[in-house]
Amino acid sequence: MSSYPFMARRVIGYDRPMRWAPDARGRLERAAFELFAEQGFAATTVPQITARAGLTTRTFFRHFADKREVVFAGDEIPTNAARLIADAPTDLEPMQVIRSVLHQIAAARFDGNHEQTAAWRRIVEGNDELRDRDARKRSDLVRAARGAFVERGETPLQATVLAEVGVLVFQVALETWAEDDAAAARPMSAVIDEVLAALPLAGRP
Repeated sequence: MSSYPFMARRVIGYDRPMRWAPDARGRLERAAFELFAEQGFAATTVPQITARAGLTTRTFFRHFADKREVVFAGDEIPTNAARLIADAPTDLEPMQVIRSVLHQIAAARFDGNHEQTAAWRRIVEGNDELRDRDARKRSDLVRAARGAFVERGETPLQATVLAEVGVLVFQVALETWAEDDAAAARPMSAVIDEVLAALPLAGRP
């Protein structure tokens, strides 16, 4: 869950690697995702990525530790979620806070990027190593949300339950939205509300 580095356009070819180039990070991300989609994550090498982007391997390693970091580049959702929980109006019920936070994340990071999100999920789901990394990112998000709910005055147990529920809703909504081609025309927030409505809870947002 991340600022997903999508291949927004075809990478322009270059006759030789450039030592400096504008938007080097973006070009590397786009080149990597093109190659991941074409031949799979495991079969793609850093030299292939830099060749496609027209950059050097040294430039690649200035921006990323390895090719896995390209997949999860700029993943600031845990930090943003914690901030949004902390900034939510104090009169909101916890489930209302969850709904508000998820709506804001969806609008900022996913709406308008349905095709790219679906492609990102296929890459992650197709590789055991990336699935494990994604699971660790989920744990980071739960910890961040839990801490933010404790700061709002919830007990540790309540905060843990709220964080787990919020992340579960986020994951189910993201998977449902990304896997449904017909959902491209709908904002992800609509799917979030459907998932929230399906929860067997007494209170509704």
